Amino acid sequence: MSNSRVVVVGAGPVGLLTALGLAQAGVPVTVVERGESLSTAPRAMVYHTGVLSGLERLGVLDDVKRAGVVSGDIDFVVYKTGERMHMNVGVLEGEIPHPYNVNLGQDKLGAIAMEHLGRLPDTEVVFGTSVTGVTQDDRGVTLAAERNGSATEIRADWVIAADGAASGVRRALGIEFEGMTWPERFVATNIRYDFAAHGYATGNMVMDDRYGAIVAKIDDTGFWRCTFMEDASLPEETVAERIPAFFAETLPGDKDFELVQFSPYRMHQRAASTFRAGRVLLAGDAAHATNPTGGMGLTSGLFDSYVLSEGLAAVVNGEASDSILDTYSEQRRTAFLEHASPTATAMKQLVYHSGDLEALEPVLAGLRMAAADPEVQKQQMRMSEPVETPSLLAQPAAQA
Repeated sequence: MSNSRVVVVGAGPVGLLTALGLAQAGVPVTVVERGESLSTAPRAMVYHTGVLSGLERLGVLDDVKRAGVVSGDIDFVVYKTGERMHMNVGVLEGEIPHPYNVNLGQDKLGAIAMEHLGRLPDTEVVFGTSVTGVTQDDRGVTLAAERNGSATEIRADWVIAADGAASGVRRALGIEFEGMTWPERFVATNIRYDFAAHGYATGNMVMDDRYGAIVAKIDDTGFWRCTFMEDASLPEETVAERIPAFFAETLPGDKDFELVQFSPYRMHQRAASTFRAGRVLLAGDAAHATNPTGGMGLTSGLFDSYVLSEGLAAVVNGEASDSILDTYSEQRRTAFLEHASPTATAMKQLVYHSGDLEALEPVLAGLRMAAADPEVQKQQMRMSEPVETPSLLAQPAAQA
């Protein structure tokens, strides 16, 4: 048990799960969030096989499965021809601990993590608090913040910035966010419509240069996520006016759908120049941002969380040298740049830029082969594995 307090900035799923991992190791932890409550905006929602073991170690997997949709069905669909290539994570049965995916809105995952965190001693989540500055000394970190219109300070031994791609902590530290921003905008919608009645799988990659989309089942009540893309030069304030036209063209049967929520957002391929600055660590979108095609964004963030919470807890509890945090920065940055970001970029190209069917044919031939051959399909289903990095405690730098 430690008296050192860690402050996690950002109450998204990465921040809350990192806080949970620290608290389970006996580290006092405070989460501060600029919003007045957990965000409910439609964002990430698919949890690949690889991240499920980490959720299990944290004790939240059963709750996640109960709240979400457990399935491994994935269809690749050519919009112009209607061709479907069906795959299933179940081909990995007997080879991995969890041969399935779970679909669940990240807001629901965050709520589950916060509930578990609240059961542990010496933990708190503080909403309505924006970080405006960061200073450090040999003993800790001071966060300048604003709460209810008043300036305040928060003192911590260590700080984890999990406050998103626009991270105020990262900016306050002057850490570069290197990379590029796409010229398109994603529009994530939550709608009620019976896609399953029209042959849709639990997860679908609809490939087209105009009507490309990710369509995934959220629950068993007819609630689905559909994410499409549009030119970012179109006015964001009129996104809602353009949504009906997209569904009028793309819905497979009648056009009677209910739009429950939508969220437009810009897409990036960026990574911080370092994930560590003294006693401050970056995780999740604060450390790296990717377009979400293929689910690599939250997947990367969860893998950050798992190794960081375990490693930092060991440092705080005097069981490991803080040099493992440099290893964290190097390995997680490399995993993003060499695996997560290229995979997401390739998936975006496949789903949203596949207009030339002749040029697409070699890719389709590979997908058909994977759909027909379980051994080939297994490689497709392991796409998240290279994004994971080993426990920091199993590496030479861990010696205290």
